[in-house]
Amino acid sequence: MLADKDLVSIQEVRTKVEKAFAAWQKYRTYSQEQVDAIVERMAAAARAHAKRLADLAVEETGYGNAKDKYIKNLLTSDWLPRRMRGMKTIGILRELPDEKLVEIGVPMGVVAAILPTTNPTSTAIYKSLIALKSGNAIVLSPHPRAHRCTCETAAVLYRSAVEAGAPEDIIQCVDTATLEGTNALMRHERTAVILSTGGSAIVKAAYSSGKPAYGVGPGNVPVLVDTSADLDDAIPKIVAGKSFDYGTVCSSEQAIVAHISLRDKILALLKAQKAYIASDAQKDALGKLLITSNWTVNPNCVGQAPTKIAKMAGFEVPADTSIICCEVGGVGKQHPLSAEKLSPVLSLYFLPDFNACVETCYALLKFGGLGHTAAIYSNNDARTREYAMRMPAYRVLVNTPAPQGSTGITTNVFPSMTLGCGAAAGNSTSDNVGPLHLINIKRLAYVARKPEEAFEMPLDYNVATYPAANGASAGDLALDRNVVVAAVERYLVSRGIAVAPPSATKVAEEHSCSCGSPQPTAASVSASVVDRFLARRGAGSSLEKAGEKASGGYG
Repeated sequence: MLADKDLVSIQEVRTKVEKAFAAWQKYRTYSQEQVDAIVERMAAAARAHAKRLADLAVEETGYGNAKDKYIKNLLTSDWLPRRMRGMKTIGILRELPDEKLVEIGVPMGVVAAILPTTNPTSTAIYKSLIALKSGNAIVLSPHPRAHRCTCETAAVLYRSAVEAGAPEDIIQCVDTATLEGTNALMRHERTAVILSTGGSAIVKAAYSSGKPAYGVGPGNVPVLVDTSADLDDAIPKIVAGKSFDYGTVCSSEQAIVAHISLRDKILALLKAQKAYIASDAQKDALGKLLITSNWTVNPNCVGQAPTKIAKMAGFEVPADTSIICCEVGGVGKQHPLSAEKLSPVLSLYFLPDFNACVETCYALLKFGGLGHTAAIYSNNDARTREYAMRMPAYRVLVNTPAPQGSTGITTNVFPSMTLGCGAAAGNSTSDNVGPLHLINIKRLAYVARKPEEAFEMPLDYNVATYPAANGASAGDLALDRNVVVAAVERYLVSRGIAVAPPSATKVAEEHSCSCGSPQPTAASVSASVVDRFLARRGAGSSLEKAGEKASGGYG
């Protein structure tokens, strides 16, 4: 039965990719104005259904909470389109008269969009909007546990796109999504580019497909709380970020790292924000629950309420608990809670100095979040910049909750649900992925200079002109005997052969050895060899032609 389902999925993928490709053949001819009108209509429809789709996502997946999923739907259906307004993606993007360049946007084709179970509706909105904004078609492959809410989101977007004038079939959603079907989608000859969101296995598959791909690594976000920070501002924001959608966002806070002198105040403020401080025994139970024996996140704990997680670990917390906090003694496999947890469980580190704090943040990123996101609360800009320079993360957030800052809600990074982690994590970009990542740029380049004006050849080559520039052939080049002799002598010296100065050479040539024959020197040999070479070239030994200098770089 499983094999049959895979075959059904593969055939459905093939059919839907071909439909999307045919629709793109029409859509690629649309103007920027037509494309923008379609995207605006799609965004308006998504906003109108944002709450319903959030409820549907929680109902189907059991992950997160509807209130915060609604905010994520608004991020992608309201804030994202606002940031895209006026962005040129179609036709002439910009003209650079001084550089004599024109840049032209060219859509890629069919976008294969692999969707997660943690953010199924907001990611579907986001990927569909940036795909159509950049002049592409899209085929969505839902996570099997989020099929219904993802396909319903796709249907809302598709209806509004067609109503606004988009070609039929421009948005497709796979009804029977399986791993084999998803692989077929990524490898289909009509697929132009992949947007992959999910676990490390599916991201790796995207990069192994032979297609251009944007997939992102895991987050293990450290938050350094500096001694200069306003703790009354910082701690509520950290709790708000960590509790957001029960920790399902990959850029949510995973650990507070702070100076030991701040411990008591931070713990008091956490308790004031309804955080539960776990005992050592409870910490150990949580570590065994949240991280499996093969070092992956327990899927049964992803995006669950703190009360439910505590109960699963064998203890109780108050009903109004916002997050669970655990003091952790190190980073690595001996400390399971030093990993990304995808739940409202926050690790705490209290260390003796700023440098130790920075080093621990670095270790956390290296352990499971290279390239992703780091945060700092500080009013010391020198320390903030030092932290940013030392962190192997491409989003370093200052004085803001991490999920909201990384996705562009509270900062001016581009609003996105795909946060690139760069080469450090094996990703093709470190950007927040947007429409401009889904186009190619064609450059119309007008002549700006003659070849001989582009650069200067080294003086050793004695280049004055190019033969073609004056209509001359290579055989017309004049050769300067002295230049060639000098070049030969430099070569001889480089090989450890002594070359006598001209005056010594003359004396040596006039002096006869005991046999009555002249004793040749390296200089005289090089000169005679040059003369024979020039004679074969028909240049003689005069080697000057009117108005020209020789090139030692050609011939």
